[in-house]
Amino acid sequence: MRPQDPYIGREILNGQFKILKKIGTGGMGAVYKAMQPDMNRMVAVKILHAKLKTRKDLVSRFRREARAMSHLTHPNTVKVMMYGELEDGELYIIMEYLDGKNLNQVVRREGPLEMERAIPVLMQVCGALEEAHQLGIVHRDLKPENIFLTNSGGLTDFAKVLDFGLAKVTERELRPGSIMLTQEGMVFGTPEFMSPEQAQGMTLDRRSDIYSLAVILYEALTGKLPFDARSSMEYIQLHVSRPPIPLDLRLPDKTFPAGLSDVLMRALAKEPEDRHPTAAAFAESLRPYAPRGFVVDIPHPPPQQSDRPPYSSGPESAPGIHSRRAHADSEAPTLPKRSGELYDTLEEPIELPTGSNVSSRTLVVVAIISLLLGIIATVAAVKLRLVG
Repeated sequence: MRPQDPYIGREILNGQFKILKKIGTGGMGAVYKAMQPDMNRMVAVKILHAKLKTRKDLVSRFRREARAMSHLTHPNTVKVMMYGELEDGELYIIMEYLDGKNLNQVVRREGPLEMERAIPVLMQVCGALEEAHQLGIVHRDLKPENIFLTNSGGLTDFAKVLDFGLAKVTERELRPGSIMLTQEGMVFGTPEFMSPEQAQGMTLDRRSDIYSLAVILYEALTGKLPFDARSSMEYIQLHVSRPPIPLDLRLPDKTFPAGLSDVLMRALAKEPEDRHPTAAAFAESLRPYAPRGFVVDIPHPPPQQSDRPPYSSGPESAPGIHSRRAHADSEAPTLPKRSGELYDTLEEPIELPTGSNVSSRTLVVVAIISLLLGIIATVAAVKLRLVG
């Protein structure tokens, strides 16, 4: 008989919340549904496993997620109410409780979404990410499981972006004593939705999130991914080396409006500078394909933005790769059966080798060799001039 979870039925934070049931679990912690009696509302509580309290890297990651999300106020981002330590030292995050399904569950159950439904969902996500990017936060693990669809104010398919557990936060967002966890060449995230630069363990900025968003929209519209692969490593290699299958060719019996495939192909460009520069720009390019009159909250960019992307992250933190699905059949829907939990469950991902992908260390070595060759050539030219 499975032992009773010690948190279920427990009151925490001096009786402010009563934990009712577990709604998700993973390698790093668990997510619970809880009641807040004073406010007469339900909340979701994430609690880091007690056994991991001594792991400074994981504790730092957990705190980083809480701090990042607490600064986000966009209506399409899940709201963090408070975070800290429980009476016995366990770390917690309390956030709004959501009733609904994530995008992966919706597409798996209902099949590919009509354009008039999928485009508004992704535009809402663009609005949430635009705010995050302006605050110096890159999500780095966007996937359908992290886009939750609920009802809000009478609106259906109201999107909420979840799980900033792999988010890169700028130095100013970190508390004193936080660990940056830099590891050069580390690959992390979910292979099916990784940008090429993420698959190679390179420096990331907001345009990496835009690539992942394009993969998510592609799958929502077709039920398939932009590549045919049968393993996580093969997905990683294809993101880096192969062009995506054009949207117009993915489903022979389905047609899309002229231009939509071009919008997606731009967002799926191998080089970040060839993609839409911001989430707001990506949303604007999708606007012609949204239902007439659809309005989405897109934060205005700050004035005098430089051409250089200011929100970048090195290949930091991340304990490995989330393997979303082991196989994909090009002749059948690629969406796997999943547990159906409401929230991402803080899984501690599995590290995979980066294979033949070029790491940041290799690029640095090449740059140093090129510099040395340049110096040698310059010295030789000076000697020849003096001899002459």
